[in-house]
Order: sequence, then structure tokens, then C-alpha cells
Amino acid sequence: MSVLVLVLAVSAACCLGIGFVLQQNAAQRAPLNDFLSPRLLLDLMRVPRWLGGIGLMVAGMVLGAIALGQGEISLVEPLLATNLLFAMALSRHQTKQSLGRQGWAGLLLLAGGVTAFIMAGEPRGGSAVIDPFRHWLIIGAMIGLALLLTTYAKRSRLSSGPALLAVAAGLLYGVQDALTRVSGQRFSEGGLMELLTGWQPYAVLALGVTGLVLVQSAFETASLRMSLPALTAAQPLAGIICGVGFLGDRLRTDTGALAWEAAGLAAVVVGIVLLGLHPAMPCGAAEPTRARRLQPN
Repeated sequence: MSVLVLVLAVSAACCLGIGFVLQQNAAQRAPLNDFLSPRLLLDLMRVPRWLGGIGLMVAGMVLGAIALGQGEISLVEPLLATNLLFAMALSRHQTKQSLGRQGWAGLLLLAGGVTAFIMAGEPRGGSAVIDPFRHWLIIGAMIGLALLLTTYAKRSRLSSGPALLAVAAGLLYGVQDALTRVSGQRFSEGGLMELLTGWQPYAVLALGVTGLVLVQSAFETASLRMSLPALTAAQPLAGIICGVGFLGDRLRTDTGALAWEAAGLAAVVVGIVLLGLHPAMPCGAAEPTRARRLQPN
């Protein structure tokens, strides 16, 4: 594993984790009639804290894109999942909560799961799958599932809705990461014109904006405990599926390696859930009847 990829991915995770906390701090005060509407982003643009969070998220996405250009998505995505550790660090500072057994267990499971998956799978690059049917099948399945989850979330937005929206956003972000890597390859091979004549960069933009609306709507209607773990767990899983499915990433497939890879991913998901449900995570959920406008802070 390249040290540069490790540094870039972990730096991206740091920016993303801190940025998510700042965004949720602001989004939880947004009017509920902005739910799943682009107006939500227009309202939040008036809040400096949210803009700071978005700035950090953009920085994290840029660093992540550079990491994806240098390494396999199956390697970078698990490292990006550690953003929850940095979100936990800021949340601990805000809430003054100690880690306790749950926090330490979540931290060890997340870090250990990422390490186990990478060491067992030994992600490496390969030739991208040329068959367009497989590309569209995997991308379509991810986007279709995200649409289905979003549709159901609209009916239960103050119960399971936020978690479903976060999963949907995570799926879109995983596809976005895969297409970001493809866009980077096109730019490296043919320059700016080669990049702009493909559909991938425009899909990256569309997925990014759509995912942002979903994430902010999840943050608006629930605490980080309900939304961030689901987002953090879904994104790497979707990215790995895309990486192995059509980007040509290769993982070891012998019985022992597959067992450790599955155990590593399971540990990552359990660790994410434990950290996400930790008392240190802010629980300032929105009030169901809230309709006030945001005030800058």
C-alpha cells in the first residue's frame, strides 16, 4: 500500500468527518418544509458553520479524488470510512463525553476491520471491464436502490427516514467515487477535452448535488446517531462493489482471504454503528413542528 494513498485517504476522512459534524449542527435548525428540496441548500448557505462544513467536505472529496487516482477504490473506500473517528473526536469535544467501553470497542472494530480487509484482500488494480452492460447494471442497481430508499423515507421522515436517506446518499457517493476515478483516468489519458467529452464528470456532479440534498435532509430531521453511521457504512460498500464490479479492482479470492475480508467489512459496519450510537454523538434532532427560518451563527 502506497504511503501517499494512505496519507491522502486519511486526510480526506478527517476533513469529511469534521465537515459532517459542522453541517449537522447547522442543518438540524433548518425548516422542515425544506425536506428533500433544493431550497434546503439555499437556506443553509446563509449559515457560516454550514459553509465551513461544506468547505471541509469539498476538501475531503478533492483529497479523496486524488487518492482514488493513485490507488484502487477497494483500498481507498475503507480508509475513507474512518471519517467517523474524526467526527467522534469533534463530537466528544462538543459534548464532553468520554469514550467508555462502547466508544473504544467501536474504534477498535472500525480500525481493525479496515486493517483486516486491506491486509487480507490486498487490493490491486487491473483492467477495467469493457462490457457496458455490467457498468450500467451495477450503477443502475445502486441508483435504483437509492431512489427506492428515498421514496420510502419521504413517508417516514421522522422515524426511519433519516437513516434510509443516509444509506441512499452513501450509495450515491460510492458510485460517485467510482466515476471520479474513471474521470481521473480519462483526464490522464487524453487531457481536458477527453474528460469533458465523457458523461462521467457530469454524472459525478449530479450525484454529488443529489447526495448533498439527501444528506442535509437526513441531518435536518435527525441526530448524527441516526444518519452518519448509515452514510459511513453504505459508501465504502457501494464503492467496493463498483471497484470490483467494473473498474477492474482485484481482491484475493481464496477461502481464507474471503473469510477475513468478510469479517473485516462486518467489523467495520459494527464499529461504525457502535460509534454512531455513542452518547458523544450530538442528539439534537429537529422538532417535528419546526418551521422557522435559519439564523446565521
